[in-house]
Amino acid sequence: MKIVTIIGARPQIIKAAGLSRAIKNHYADRIQEVIVHTGQHYDGNMSQVFFDELGIPKPDYNLQVGSATHGVQTSRMIEGIERILTDEKPDYIVLYGDTNSTLAGAVAASKIHVPIVHIEAGLRSFNKRMPEEINRIVCDHCSTLLFTPTLAGFENLAKEGFRMDNARPFTIDNPKVYHCGDIMYDNSLHFSTIADQKTDILQRVELTEKPFVLATLHRDSNTDDKERLTSILDALITLSHEIAVVLPMHPRTRKMTEQLIDDERLYRLYHSENIKITEPVSFLEMIQLEKHASLVMTDSGGVQKEAYFFRKPCAILRPETEWVEIVETGSATLVDAEKERILQTCKQYLQQPPVDFPEIFGDGHAAEFILEKMLEA
Repeated sequence: MKIVTIIGARPQIIKAAGLSRAIKNHYADRIQEVIVHTGQHYDGNMSQVFFDELGIPKPDYNLQVGSATHGVQTSRMIEGIERILTDEKPDYIVLYGDTNSTLAGAVAASKIHVPIVHIEAGLRSFNKRMPEEINRIVCDHCSTLLFTPTLAGFENLAKEGFRMDNARPFTIDNPKVYHCGDIMYDNSLHFSTIADQKTDILQRVELTEKPFVLATLHRDSNTDDKERLTSILDALITLSHEIAVVLPMHPRTRKMTEQLIDDERLYRLYHSENIKITEPVSFLEMIQLEKHASLVMTDSGGVQKEAYFFRKPCAILRPETEWVEIVETGSATLVDAEKERILQTCKQYLQQPPVDFPEIFGDGHAAEFILEKMLEA
């Protein structure tokens, strides 16, 4: 069986590591994987380091689309992916998550009748102002095999009209939905021990023995809105008076911060001894930070989950989340961009950390389950 895997953004590269590892270890004689990197994340800190660190095979193709508006970037990807699919003639195209690379792969493949496998299907924030929400909905409704990481994702698809009892042959008009667990959980378990052995990020930020909060911020709804960005950064500055804050800064976040934030706040942010601003960190470095943090603050869907995997409370810098389960457990709280709400939630979690983290993301073998179902189909 030949599959074409589409990756483009950091989270997709990491997720693809789980599937590629399972193919190498268990299915090398039955599955050929062709990897296409769209180039959506294109600098070394945002992309190449993940291939090197996670042992992912070098991409067979790199479209090098780079940064552009949604329409321009997506159209370039569609053109390149269609050409590759026509040449390679795969049995399936494998798409992850909800980025422009996902949308482009779904459009290109569905138009020329290449069956789509969507990993992380069924997630919904119920906010169509988010580009990711449009991308994931379109991809789900173009797919032949859909793999949901959670029961909520499975139930969302049922509510949208997907039948759960379809019989073979599975097609775009007769798709099959599976609840498989989360492939990121596979990776977090696999790389957890390796992270402490291969990274020194805690030493570099001088926090080997000190408690700290890990913060990440990258969504344009936060970075491009002066009021929201100011409120979040004010909360970080205030929080740093009580506990150290580690902030790996996304290139876009740094750019917009320096454009939108006044000089006084910039000085307090960049010159605080208790705020450790770093360049984007690698996946292993991120795991080590998540494992040792007292609390995680983020607007990233992936980091929300990883905080849960490592049993850390999470303040979600968004008004909604596609990972509703972690909020329902009480281990995460939607704080949006409201300074006082952020500080109140962080104070509560730091004083009384949650202790209950039910196993809602599977058994750590999602990749093998996905590959078996693809072979059976």
